[in-house]
Amino acid sequence: MKLNTKLVLVSLLYFAEGFPFGLIEQTLPVYFRIHGMSLVHIGLLSFLSLPYALKFIWAPAVDFLGSRRKWIAGAQLLMAASIFLLIPLNPSEPSTLLWTVVASLAIFSATQDIAIDSYSIELLNPSEMGIANGFRQAAYRVALVVAGGLFVAGGGWMGWKLTFACAAGVLLLCAFLALKLPQIEVPRPAVTLKTIANPVRDLLKRPGVLQVALFILLYKLGDMSIGPMVRPFWLACGLTTTEIGLITGTLGILASIAGGLVGGLFMVRFGIFHGLWFLGIWQSLSNLTYAWVAVSAETSNWAIYAASVAESFCGGLGTAAFLAFLMSICRKQYSATQYAILSALFRITGIIAGSLSGWGAVSMGYGHYFLLTFFLSLPAFLFLMQAREWIPADPNGTDSPPLLKSHGEPGKEPPSPPSYRGAPAPVGQ
Repeated sequence: MKLNTKLVLVSLLYFAEGFPFGLIEQTLPVYFRIHGMSLVHIGLLSFLSLPYALKFIWAPAVDFLGSRRKWIAGAQLLMAASIFLLIPLNPSEPSTLLWTVVASLAIFSATQDIAIDSYSIELLNPSEMGIANGFRQAAYRVALVVAGGLFVAGGGWMGWKLTFACAAGVLLLCAFLALKLPQIEVPRPAVTLKTIANPVRDLLKRPGVLQVALFILLYKLGDMSIGPMVRPFWLACGLTTTEIGLITGTLGILASIAGGLVGGLFMVRFGIFHGLWFLGIWQSLSNLTYAWVAVSAETSNWAIYAASVAESFCGGLGTAAFLAFLMSICRKQYSATQYAILSALFRITGIIAGSLSGWGAVSMGYGHYFLLTFFLSLPAFLFLMQAREWIPADPNGTDSPPLLKSHGEPGKEPPSPPSYRGAPAPVGQ
């Protein structure tokens, strides 16, 4: 399959992945609040993020049962059904049925994420993952804008019932297209209690697993530490809600999309490893722009706009490299489970960093806290060489060939090319 075709498929898939997440995270809080739901209940909507963090629990079912296409289409059909069920329910009185429907929507959305991520890993060669993640970020961002912007506006223009019916229609169309996806043949072991544990055992048996886990935990630490305090900083600088909307809804999204695409193009030429360190450095340096603005005696709105664009663009660079790395180190036959585990590991950092960011900004002030986030981004580079050993060698890519031979158990399970530097072959059945 040609790369251009793969990029189109990835774009469609990640639009489908971002769309329900945008509905849950951005549209539903507005819908419920407009209809009089209390702030206490609005706050409880935060629990809807749990399925995305815990999806590794049921990810093995996606690995071992059925095809990726059917999982994607099935999840999208169930999400469409959930949205239709939501329409007649009274949003001002959060009944058990209402919470059940909304929670089901989140669970089905997380399940779709598992299947789409797994299908994309199987679809792409390691040398294609960099540019594909640029398109992935762009499509996902567009989906968030459509779901969290266009559909929120649609609630006021044409009424919420019709808006939700249109949202369900989008998911039904996605399900139809999902069933038309090319079938990818990846050998999978038979389902037994032992083979279900193989995805985890495969990760744990690789050399340097502790160092690579630390690398995953730390690579986006600086970026995630600064994120929660950016909007409060804008407000402290006197920006209006209109100006904040301009930054987040236009400048920030465009810069992030551009960063993802540029990062992807960089990795097409230089590979994932060089993307991790070079693009990661720019991701770290961008935090200093906010530190500079925060300590400046006279801060103009244009300086804040410039800092926002720089941080969003460089964050897109680093994210493209990081996601390409996470996708590349997953065995194709275990892609659903392993990517779910790795992304859950990555979310831990975001939760901890976000919970402590307010305390840091209050105790240190914005300027010093933003400077601290730059230094928080640096420890990940201590583990970069161990992370490099996990990047697969793609004969069509830019990465060098494996440094060590495989030490797996031949004959017990089909191999998963390409091989991993320094990593044992997949564990046997």
